[in-house]
Amino acid sequence: MYRYSLSYYLFIFTFTCSLSANAQNLTLKEAINSALTNYGTIKAKESYTKASKNSIQQTKREYLPNLNLSAQQDYGTINGQNGPAYGLGGLGTASSGPPLAKQNWNAAFGALYLANMNWDFFTFGKIKQRIKIANEAYQRDQDDLNQEKFQHTIKVSSAYLNLLAAQRLTKSQEKNLERATTFKNTATIRAKNGIIAGVDSSFANAELSSAKIALTKAKDIEQEQANRLGILMGITSVSFNLDTTSITRIPSNLVNDTAKSTHPLLKFYRDRIAVSNAQVDYFKRLYYPSISLFGVVQGRGSGFSTDYIVDQTAFTSNYFNGINPVRGNYLVGIGASWNLTTILRNKPQVRAQQYISEGLKNEYELVNQQLNAQLTLADAKLKNAFSNYNEAPIQVKAAAEAYLQKSTLYKNGLTNLVDLTQALFTLNRAETDRDIAYTNVWQALLLKAAALGNYELFITEF
Repeated sequence: MYRYSLSYYLFIFTFTCSLSANAQNLTLKEAINSALTNYGTIKAKESYTKASKNSIQQTKREYLPNLNLSAQQDYGTINGQNGPAYGLGGLGTASSGPPLAKQNWNAAFGALYLANMNWDFFTFGKIKQRIKIANEAYQRDQDDLNQEKFQHTIKVSSAYLNLLAAQRLTKSQEKNLERATTFKNTATIRAKNGIIAGVDSSFANAELSSAKIALTKAKDIEQEQANRLGILMGITSVSFNLDTTSITRIPSNLVNDTAKSTHPLLKFYRDRIAVSNAQVDYFKRLYYPSISLFGVVQGRGSGFSTDYIVDQTAFTSNYFNGINPVRGNYLVGIGASWNLTTILRNKPQVRAQQYISEGLKNEYELVNQQLNAQLTLADAKLKNAFSNYNEAPIQVKAAAEAYLQKSTLYKNGLTNLVDLTQALFTLNRAETDRDIAYTNVWQALLLKAAALGNYELFITEF
């Protein structure tokens, strides 16, 4: 089974919708619970896990002995002939009678009642190894489900943060539109009164249109992010009222490097190796014989008399006389079955499975390297995001003061339109950088939690 890198799971979203909802207040934990409940792949892997669990019981019951009951009632002749014969493909008959000098068509009823028991009670560990394979497969499927839930939780959290950032950017563009509208109204009035040139009014209209377009783009991005979150949650809602309290602050613990003893993804890859190694051991045990106990109880009836060999009229066509069992036999024994050519046939299969185990180990090492690289990247991103977070308020404050100053000067005719427009642009950019900086701190922490396999590092902050 081919698996993608962790970064792929963080940013690629392809899922199916199963529920519908209107605009709603939504916390991150509620979004995760909805996603884990409704997402189709998770529900599918839950079913696969249940199937693997039942396969364990089925494999254990293969150790039970075979017990066959058989009853047959027949009508036919019993002409016999001296000579060897082999019922190739089951095409021989079971008629038994004296080898007479010539053919006759005397027929009577007969019956055979049989109970057969066969038990491979000692197989040199074949059955035990098959049970081990079933247990390992169940553990693999269980951990596959756990890592799928973990990966999906990361993806939902990332989409939630992206939507929060998109909503903040929309609000920033709304504020920018308000400023541009005020700026346009002021310029229009001053142009009508002849205080400034008419071109200033036209330029102000252009800035207003630019602010409207920026707001529309921000809303489009917000709707797109809401749709992605809804898909991940398994619902069709494209409007959410999110919890904004967390994103206005930074996480309280940015230096926690606590990792779980086993990353869910690494544990799943180790389980794949364990299943393959168990299959190697099972194939090796096929080299050995199986020792069986068996027993047969048989009853038989016939319409032919015991002296039929000398008197061919000594038979009856009566149905009830023919099916009445008058002879019985039993047989018990122990035997061994060993196909020596199995050793030659299974050696390539053992080698092939060993190569598969080596390949799975290589995949495990690759995923481990990717997670280590992801952790290093997350630490760097966290450091950079925190630095930008500290700078963002300073930038916004300075840009807001500059805009207020230029706006006041422009109203009093002490500066030109270009300077005011530049101040407006700088303030809008500063607010956008601030919104992105806040989100990037949380995204970096989420990336670190994903690399460590410790989602509690992130979710405890909410």
